[in-house]
Amino acid sequence: MGCRNLRRRTVRERMTSSATTYAVSSERKPPWLRVRHPRCAQTREVWRLLQELDLNTVCQYAACPNVAECFARGTATFILMGSVCTRRCRFCNVAQASPQPLDPTEGERIAEAARRMKLRYLVLTSVTRDDLPDGGAEHWAAVIRAVRARLAELAVEALIPDLSDLSDVLAAGPSVLAHNIETVPRLYPMVRPQADYERSLNVLARAKRIRPDVVTKSAILVGLGETEDEVLGALVDLRQVGCDRVVLGQYLRPTREHVPVAEFVTPEQFDRFAEQARQMGFSWALAAPLARSSYHAAEAGP
Repeated sequence: MGCRNLRRRTVRERMTSSATTYAVSSERKPPWLRVRHPRCAQTREVWRLLQELDLNTVCQYAACPNVAECFARGTATFILMGSVCTRRCRFCNVAQASPQPLDPTEGERIAEAARRMKLRYLVLTSVTRDDLPDGGAEHWAAVIRAVRARLAELAVEALIPDLSDLSDVLAAGPSVLAHNIETVPRLYPMVRPQADYERSLNVLARAKRIRPDVVTKSAILVGLGETEDEVLGALVDLRQVGCDRVVLGQYLRPTREHVPVAEFVTPEQFDRFAEQARQMGFSWALAAPLARSSYHAAEAGP
């Protein structure tokens, strides 16, 4: 199935589409989602380094199921601009509260962490800061420049919120510019009530217009009640705005205050999603139950 064979339906069409399912519906995790949490010297060392340098990671605050594995491999995804968000997305475990002041030393501390962890590929993300006039774009650019100044050969993936101005961020030189659409448009009112599907697609489209050479990337969580056709439609939308890489993973409910899991998608279905994404023209597609946007990101290369 190629991208050219799938017509891009309007947002209104997909928001009213039928909700057929493709997986087991249950809150009890199936065997393929049961995660072991290995502890080793490397894991403890990463925790110590984060505490010493006073750094936040999405691994901790987003209740990522892969935190033990990634820390054991000596890697982490750093979260900028504090550990609380100004939005209330109903799938995300990051706390919503009054935002924290920006720290101008954050870039230097992240660069030092990357140096000591001997990273070759650095993933940065951030909370959404609607309280800032530029959404934090200037701070994003400053952090990337600080890292580049000390570690010029380090590949940097910037997983940004829906910033209105991308020029400074792209000029700072990220190797990959990522922005997650997270779910299909029909579910935005329930899952991302303060976000907008078309606005998120436009972030990726603008990145390509401003810097055609930059690699763009997005991610989708499945199991929120979307249909297979809706997922394929979202993948088509991503390709039509020039998105190069995509990740699909299973939504896992962080607490009972969050949106319930509608389906546990089977590993076989994830394999089909990956193959369909490749057929559409994505240069790299990772689809697996525990996959997350930054999970094994270095494997795709800069």
